[in-house]
Amino acid sequence: MNSQPFIAILTVSDSAAAGEAEDRSGPLLRDLVRTLWPEQEPVMGLVADERDRIASRLRQWADEQDVALILTSGGTGFTPRDVTPEATRDVIEKEAPGLAEAMRAAGLRVTPHAMLSRAVAGIRGRTLIINLSGSPKAVREQFEVLKPVLPHALEQLRAGKDGVRYARAGEHRRQA
Repeated sequence: MNSQPFIAILTVSDSAAAGEAEDRSGPLLRDLVRTLWPEQEPVMGLVADERDRIASRLRQWADEQDVALILTSGGTGFTPRDVTPEATRDVIEKEAPGLAEAMRAAGLRVTPHAMLSRAVAGIRGRTLIINLSGSPKAVREQFEVLKPVLPHALEQLRAGKDGVRYARAGEHRRQA
């Protein structure tokens, strides 16, 4: 296995970072990621809801560790301390709005509260960064929305000499 991490998961939570609450969404997200990439051991992180600390960790993982996928959990709501989308926008070079829009659209079929999510998604270099909500229930639902497109998205960002393999037959594939 490659020594470079492929996936990183960052939980953003004041209470979990202070040791006052258990991080339940990060470990759940790790388990969900393993359903797509069972051989991968995601790098795990936990920070308080502080814009500079969130942005710093995202930059470190994208730039220094060349992580392909960073999933954040938490800090996407309306409270004054929810700053994950702002920190993510500080870091990304291109937005990928369809991912967050799809998560919100699917969430609206479950609860009207889904429209309160301010989650964003985007690209920094060769790294895809996606904000998910903080609740384990929402994390599970949102990951199920992302799961069908993540392999293809990452392959586009990191396409090698073999081209894009995860597209549907006849789409975006190099001819042999």
